[in-house]
Amino acid sequence: MSSHPGEVTQLLAQIHAGNKEAEDRLIPLVYAELRRLAAHYLRGERSDHTLQPTALVHEAYLRLTRIQGVDWQSRSHFFAIAATVMRRILVDHARGQRAEKREGFREAVSLDDALVVSPGRSTDLIALDEALDRLARIDARRSRIVELRFFGGLSEEETAQVLGISARTVKRDWRIAKAWLYNEVSQSA
Repeated sequence: MSSHPGEVTQLLAQIHAGNKEAEDRLIPLVYAELRRLAAHYLRGERSDHTLQPTALVHEAYLRLTRIQGVDWQSRSHFFAIAATVMRRILVDHARGQRAEKREGFREAVSLDDALVVSPGRSTDLIALDEALDRLARIDARRSRIVELRFFGGLSEEETAQVLGISARTVKRDWRIAKAWLYNEVSQSA
């Protein structure tokens, strides 16, 4: 993440205080990072896919600015919330596409050491989302770590900061969560 963390945090505090001009100054600071995240999620999509990175960023930013009463704690907190918003947009889009096509099958999600998911297949993203929801019922922290690391693009240190735990705990839980998700998605395929 390339923008200056202190500046983003200050602008988020100003936005929380009701300063509309701060919102205009925030956009250029976070846009490139949100675009990078969106491109990452959509990297495996076919070229004629109906949801492009720019549209995903714009929709996510619109939803983020509509969230009322958030006390933005830091730049990492902002991107953590952005990760959740992007996840919801992508899953909603994938479900809409699946409903249109009436697909009756699921493909396995490929998870490796970096939790590589093929976002190009809507069924993969839906299967991952459903598995993350099941994981959240069993272990909310591990589910949140996956969401922050994969969907939010946060480092282990940034994830630790957002969750208020050690980076070592994030690393351990990330490894366990990936193994659990791989097993879950493989069984449901």
